[in-house]
Amino acid sequence: MSKKEVKGQKTNALRILDSKKIHYDVCEYDVSDGLIDGISVCEKLGLSPHESYKTLVASGKGNTFYVFVVPIEAELDLKKAAALCGEKKIELVAVKDILNITGYIRGGCSPIGMKKNYATFVDEQVKDLEKVYVSGGRKGLTIGIDPMLLVKEVEAQLGDLSK
Repeated sequence: MSKKEVKGQKTNALRILDSKKIHYDVCEYDVSDGLIDGISVCEKLGLSPHESYKTLVASGKGNTFYVFVVPIEAELDLKKAAALCGEKKIELVAVKDILNITGYIRGGCSPIGMKKNYATFVDEQVKDLEKVYVSGGRKGLTIGIDPMLLVKEVEAQLGDLSK
């Protein structure tokens, strides 16, 4: 599917990419079955879990927020992530707080176009990919993008984040 074939209103993430003329592919999937976890989305779209990444939000000291983009099948290593952030300890944000912090809901949290520009970290495994798939900013919408364009767009730092 091309970016012009998006069903419904474009998300903030898509509008940003369009405004900067950054190429991306759109993948839409059915959410009526309630299955929005990463592995289910990969199965629906025929994507490899190795090229599909999830966006996680964590907080550190003083209510500072950080964004982490890691492979779907991986678990964020909070100790490694804290070290990259220069924090002693971080913890994942409660699901109920994600919308207020990012402007996106669980299952539709894109690293692109959040309410604020948070310090963002992308797992270094992304360097080995030709294309990475991340949420497009709503449930049922995934975008494929050149990994280095994603890193540049969200001003991310690459690092070893996975357990």
